Amino acid sequence: MASTTTVLALAAQQRRGNPWLRYLGRRAMYFVASLVVLVTLAFLLVQLIPGDPARASAGELATPEAVEARRIELGLDQPLVVQYLRFWGGVLTGNLGDSFTSRTPVIDVLTTRAPATLELALLAVAVVLVVAIPVGLAFGALTRGQRRPGTEAGFTSISAVVAVIPEFLAGIVLVYLFAVNVQWLPVAGRSDAASYVLPVIALALGPTAALTRIVRAETHTVLEQDYIRTARSRRMSAARLYRRHVLPNLLTSTLTISGLLLGGMIAGTVLVENIFAWPGLGSTIVSSIQGQDFPLVQAIILFYGAAVLLINLVVDVILIVVDPRTALDAA
Repeated sequence: MASTTTVLALAAQQRRGNPWLRYLGRRAMYFVASLVVLVTLAFLLVQLIPGDPARASAGELATPEAVEARRIELGLDQPLVVQYLRFWGGVLTGNLGDSFTSRTPVIDVLTTRAPATLELALLAVAVVLVVAIPVGLAFGALTRGQRRPGTEAGFTSISAVVAVIPEFLAGIVLVYLFAVNVQWLPVAGRSDAASYVLPVIALALGPTAALTRIVRAETHTVLEQDYIRTARSRRMSAARLYRRHVLPNLLTSTLTISGLLLGGMIAGTVLVENIFAWPGLGSTIVSSIQGQDFPLVQAIILFYGAAVLLINLVVDVILIVVDPRTALDAA
């Protein structure tokens, strides 16, 4: 009877297949479906922007005949469904049209401006991880078991305030303090290493405080587990305990939140770049909306959305490498 049960269990497992592959396949399907929604929204959102794309492309001084000719050239005289299918064709082939203002291919603008935005976002998330994990772990250890209530109250109050400071407000304050007042750092632009300091801090300040609070709370939870008590009873050193047991168990939640934070940081670059005159996509999309440069607006929306979706997919893959139980639970 036992052997029959074992055979049936193995057969059921074979029918279900590899849980890792099922997990990755499901996430890939979500990614593709999200991309379809993203492309559709990018197409529809630009339709809602006030103004005439044909007029914006032909120029304010163009005659009605020239505007109508430009409308036909751009395919804007076609039904909306036809325009939507043409837009999909451009997305799939990488031909997103030409910028109305610069008359250059949109893809060239993206490849020129995107590196500055990615540098800013990646440096900011590196700062968040390097600061938030050890600081949150340290405060979690200091205040475990309701110890040091004064320290816990001070940490909770300060981190709560810092976590809700908007990027643009942090940027304005940083410019006034360190660029205008004491003149230690440049006000704007992307030149030397010093020009990265203020925009990176403005972008990373709030997420660092938020992630520090999460790491501290997770540290408290992990320290209450039975296996931690067992490790302490074996007189394991504190350094080894935190390195081998506490920190690895923090990674799952930390990586999940970090992926969400990085996606938010990429979106937050729009405000920060405009404050610091950073030559990235954030400042470009604002000028493109003001100038009714519709192809460029659509391309930047697609870039931001695809970057966030890709980050979430990569985080999901990293999670099943760090903690294979993620794939088994989701399968």
